[in-house]
Amino acid sequence: MSVAAVENNKFIVGLYDHEEKLLKAIKHIRSKGIEIHDALSPFPVHGIDPILGLKDTRLHTAGFFFGLTGTTTALSVITFISKFNYPIIIGGKPFWSLPAYIPVTFELTVLFASVGMVTTYLIRNKLWPGRVPRIFDKRTTDNLFALTFAIDDKSSADIDKIKSVLGETGALEINTKEFKDSDEPLN
Repeated sequence: MSVAAVENNKFIVGLYDHEEKLLKAIKHIRSKGIEIHDALSPFPVHGIDPILGLKDTRLHTAGFFFGLTGTTTALSVITFISKFNYPIIIGGKPFWSLPAYIPVTFELTVLFASVGMVTTYLIRNKLWPGRVPRIFDKRTTDNLFALTFAIDDKSSADIDKIKSVLGETGALEINTKEFKDSDEPLN
């Protein structure tokens, strides 16, 4: 099993009550060289991605290639059917008439792009059916913001450093959360 496939099971969770405090905390913690696993919020926080050091998504690139696959599939199937499998001259049109096939090609392009992007999104974010979500603190869906830190492979000195930096940044609570494979869903 590769290192990237291993999921962390132990976390430190720092809770904040305002988005400005969260943004300041992220800047301070990153300046100390501490790696933040994730930031959780009850609503989108504008400007958090560059502060966390996250790159832009490549979902639009995947969407382009899925759409290109749809276009290629549509034109290939239409070409095969109209030129080789069942060639019929309808209304004086040639066997292969591109303007007549544009609506079908457009629809398959949109279908392949949308289904492919949704599937990619669900797989990439581990949201497939039957997956038990990891809830760090139920209050992050209501009114609190959280920063999470994976501590599976950290020493006790590193853990103490994370907790002290969270305290410096004004975290309301600093909790430790451990997930087990036997945990019940939504606990």
